[in-house]
Amino acid sequence: MTRMVKCRKYGEELPGLTIPPYPGPKGQEIYESVSKQAWEEWQKQQTMLINEKQLNMMDKDSRAYLQDEMEKFFNNEEHDVAEGFVPEDEA
Repeated sequence: MTRMVKCRKYGEELPGLTIPPYPGPKGQEIYESVSKQAWEEWQKQQTMLINEKQLNMMDKDSRAYLQDEMEKFFNNEEHDVAEGFVPEDEA
């Protein structure tokens, strides 16, 4: 049976992640409040930001930047996107 969560991005009950995406309290919080769909969308967004901004994941400032952008993304706040990126449904 699929585990359901009240997704904070979409505000509705959706299938959740099978395991926390990373260790610790933040991973547990995401596991409990973010749907699988929203997490997969964030993974795509994160990859675009890392590539576009040439972020070094060994750098703590880059990791903090991504953490902030992730929170904005899940809270439906204005967040950075890759420059020149046009969503498929708008192309």
